[in-house]
Amino acid sequence: METEVFDNPDSPDARVDAVCKALARALAGMGMFQRRFFPPDFVEIRKELLPFDASLKQARQDLREMTFPADRRQTVSTIADSINLVLDALELIAAASTSDFQEIIVQVMKSFRKICRVQENLYDIRWMSPYLNRFFLEPQVYNQAVKLDPKPQQGSRVGLHHVGTEDNYYARGALSIYVPESYDDAVAWPLVIALHGGFGHGRDFIWTWLREARSRRFILLSPTSMETTWSILNPELDGEALMSNLDEVKKQWNIEMDRILLTGISDGATFALMCSLQHNLPFTAIAPVAGVLPPLDISTANGKRIYWVHGARDWMFPVQHARSAAAALDNIGANVTLRVIDDLSHTYPREENDGILRWFDPALTLP
Repeated sequence: METEVFDNPDSPDARVDAVCKALARALAGMGMFQRRFFPPDFVEIRKELLPFDASLKQARQDLREMTFPADRRQTVSTIADSINLVLDALELIAAASTSDFQEIIVQVMKSFRKICRVQENLYDIRWMSPYLNRFFLEPQVYNQAVKLDPKPQQGSRVGLHHVGTEDNYYARGALSIYVPESYDDAVAWPLVIALHGGFGHGRDFIWTWLREARSRRFILLSPTSMETTWSILNPELDGEALMSNLDEVKKQWNIEMDRILLTGISDGATFALMCSLQHNLPFTAIAPVAGVLPPLDISTANGKRIYWVHGARDWMFPVQHARSAAAALDNIGANVTLRVIDDLSHTYPREENDGILRWFDPALTLP
């Protein structure tokens, strides 16, 4: 990220910006840890998080020593709360037993959930600091922040929305929606539907795609399964909910129906494949990540566009399953691209969003 220049580096704005810089860097560091996470390498890769723990504790202390006018205290409180959540996430990783595979997985998943909460907190105050704002943009469009994020009109339907949560932050069957702040109802917009993995939640998984949606201007839908994972054994349960969600979104925003990408990770990827092979569903492209081909009739795959991403180090669904499935789909007549990533385990490769979007719709390519 670029360095900001202040006439007085000791001014309140400059000091808060330094805190936000440390926070944004820690979030980026956690993103790299998530991308590289592989349980056998856990001891080594978590060492790389130690500098972020130290820098955030210093930033928290710096923030405590500052004074702010009343109209800024709530925003500063949000920053302080976010720092504490990231430190809690780092502590969960640091405290995980190195000899218990299951505990490592659970602790890391709890840690990632806290990082998602931090992103939701900070998105509302992203204009507080260039470092926070750029965290939610791709580097190619840092200089287009004002164009991509104009001040919304009163009653605007843009930004982040959560439906069906009521008093339960993580209600099952909920729906998270992001509509770019630059939305124009006169234009039909492409749609990406992103499905979380087992035991996940759309409110968390939406952050895997929001930066790209904001930067490249597409509507993003991140539904939550009715149960703890997608109803692969009873596809009508979540399938009907998914179509109902899509119908509601179409009523409120201008969706280009022949530009809909269905993607997901793990169980979400498997369910995306299942949905894509059903008749009369409006998904023009499917991008499963770290999933498996469900046991169903694949004769309907003829002509389907599929971009399959899988890790060579996937410890849950070994890569040979992806290779076999891709070959079977190709034999049926599907247009399959299999992207095997040598250093990827069973986690989400955020950098692959660019390749997925280029494949889905070249118009969404950034220069």
